[in-house]
Amino acid sequence: MKQTCYTFELDAGQQEKFLALLAVGNYRPKQVPYSLAAAEGDGFNCALYQKEKHGRRKLCVQGSNAPDFVEFILEPNGVVPMSMGGAVAASDAASSEQAPLPHGGSDESGKGDYFGPLCVACCYVDAELAEKLRTLRVEWFDANDVKHVDVGGVRDCKLITNNVVLLRMGAMIREILGPSRFSVVKIGPAAYNRLYAKIRNINRLLAWAHGTCIEELLEKQPACLRVVVDQFAPTEAVIRRSLKERGKKIVVEQRHKAESYAIAVAAASVLARETFVRALCDMAKDVDLQAQSPLGVVPLGSSDPRVRQLAERMVKEQGPVWLMNHCKVHFQTTDKVLAACGYGRQDLPPEGQVASAVKNGEYGHA
Repeated sequence: MKQTCYTFELDAGQQEKFLALLAVGNYRPKQVPYSLAAAEGDGFNCALYQKEKHGRRKLCVQGSNAPDFVEFILEPNGVVPMSMGGAVAASDAASSEQAPLPHGGSDESGKGDYFGPLCVACCYVDAELAEKLRTLRVEWFDANDVKHVDVGGVRDCKLITNNVVLLRMGAMIREILGPSRFSVVKIGPAAYNRLYAKIRNINRLLAWAHGTCIEELLEKQPACLRVVVDQFAPTEAVIRRSLKERGKKIVVEQRHKAESYAIAVAAASVLARETFVRALCDMAKDVDLQAQSPLGVVPLGSSDPRVRQLAERMVKEQGPVWLMNHCKVHFQTTDKVLAACGYGRQDLPPEGQVASAVKNGEYGHA
């Protein structure tokens, strides 16, 4: 059985590294009793407890993605010792299998985030490019002007917790691939809300976005005969219905955790996330939060209390229509925000009056 709970005893130096990691990463602060610091990420949460014994404090990490957080984030950054010995890879047999080269890969970002666009990227990678991506080094400086080097290579964007590294890696991927080997589709909130009101199914909307992005790549790279997509729908048929003439001639494969199977999907996940984060940086300027932090200042996801706080503030300042240009209004978060401000969906344009039938982040099959 895959291990999902870890406990470590951190000395003063390790505690400092852990707190620094939380400060620069894409994590949501979490209130945990008796903790010095706590946060949650995609599929895991962690807490460093206040009680100290012989200069050490207990760190607990748990959740379905806890092994990835420990092996790919905590261990390389010196927070915990290199002790897992490849347990994550052993627990996931698919991680040892690699997609044959050359291939294309498609992934999206922003699907579960209330604020910002939906972004899809598709990349084409051959053997030479794959080697460059796997050995990519990103150098960056922290707030104290200390140099750091990320040597993890291109990987699933969820494993890149520092937005500076993410943005620089995205720029480097674009340079390595060149404009003819990648495509990006960014659907801003206003266009997204119009599309959702028309389609009324998140899987079909995603399929349309992936299909459009794949077609754009194939137009630039007709030699691409196979595209791997990170799985979001029950069958490939959902995507195939959105493909046009070029796309219907290629092999399309959906795969769970496709970023570890196909290097092109890993590259696409970084480009999609980079595009999404840059949009949030622009939004941060619009809502007067840029002065607090230059990167990642707009709260992510939809369950973080800060999401509602920001949305409610902006609705009170600029009215309910503000949501149409900054948020995915079919989320149930919209109803809570409007109610808190004395409004309802009837105060939105027609395309804003379409609500999801499921909870935020839960999507029905097409």
